[in-house]
Amino acid sequence: MDDRKLTIEVKAHLGEEVKLRPYGAIFDDVEALAKSLDTNGTNTEKDKPKQKFLVSTKTSWALQQALGGEEKVDEIRSPVGDAKAVKNEVELAGMRACHIRDGAALCEFFAWLEDQLINKGSKLDEVEAADKLETIRSKHEHFVGLSFDTISSTGPNAAVIHYQPERGNCSVIDPKAIYLCDSGAQYLDGTTDTTRTLHFGEPTKMEREAYTLVLKGNIALEQVKFPKGVSGFALDTLARQFLWAQGLDYRHGTGHGVGSFLNVHEGPIGIGTRVQYSEVPLAAGNVISNEPGYYEDGSFGIRIENIIMVKEVETPHKFGDKPYLGFEHVTMVPMCRKLIDETLLTEREKQWLNEYHKEVFEKTKGYFEYDPLTMKWLERETQPY
Repeated sequence: MDDRKLTIEVKAHLGEEVKLRPYGAIFDDVEALAKSLDTNGTNTEKDKPKQKFLVSTKTSWALQQALGGEEKVDEIRSPVGDAKAVKNEVELAGMRACHIRDGAALCEFFAWLEDQLINKGSKLDEVEAADKLETIRSKHEHFVGLSFDTISSTGPNAAVIHYQPERGNCSVIDPKAIYLCDSGAQYLDGTTDTTRTLHFGEPTKMEREAYTLVLKGNIALEQVKFPKGVSGFALDTLARQFLWAQGLDYRHGTGHGVGSFLNVHEGPIGIGTRVQYSEVPLAAGNVISNEPGYYEDGSFGIRIENIIMVKEVETPHKFGDKPYLGFEHVTMVPMCRKLIDETLLTEREKQWLNEYHKEVFEKTKGYFEYDPLTMKWLERETQPY
């Protein structure tokens, strides 16, 4: 890296054991490495197997040439990313813990926002709401910062998938329109990414139908059981099936890998139609998002995102010797009752929703012992169907 970007304090912390080299030095260094392979006899003696360098399929052509070109290089998908995507038990426990704290922060924020808009008639813009959410999050244990800029969007802005509100140049939140909040945080024990879509007034029939279809897809994906070796490419249709049945869809992937106090978007796994998602099967220990949506340009947008973790599961029967996998959710934030059309839900889906809301209530209620506003909101939003 460019060591001019490091402060004296950082250099002192790294110490003498960490050697810094400028980016450009990599070409001379790997060229010297390639020559050393020849001079030690490994590639010249006929009775020894010829050695090659393994490089990532994303390695630049210039770096390959510095290593000696095609004769000395084999391209493979890096095994480093695959291994990093499989979390250990400490990382998984951290993900469960930080999502409870993060869920409590979101519950407090949504209760506060509803009170401000409906009971107090406050005029808040999208950035002011995002700032409040960050303030609430920051008081929780192990909080370090946001995992990405909060998508705080009202009405037609919610239909812009990667909407970014600008300070001083964004919309005032309309309590009579859909509000979509996609946000996350970095904690010392994990990374969060949650999307909830809310309505503080009276949603239209189409808004409720679309929300419920998205919710059904979210539930269907989480409940699936599948044999080891299946990729996220194969599971994508589960989240879209109910929208497809009505001639609807969404123009983004269904899920992305999530790091452990690292990148909120972490490869190589994912759920979607991208070709690379077919290359890497899901494995126990993977942490991934489950976020189907629907967007009506110029009108409203809906997305429901939970973070789920891949785990081994039991099945009634065995087919061959492959273990079966399933998902465990860690996101602890209620769904929006006003936007759910109960008539579109099956009994199994209602059961899942009731169990999920009971879990959310039990795991987050302790944070609101002295916060009657949020407690009242939480009790209302987690009532069983």
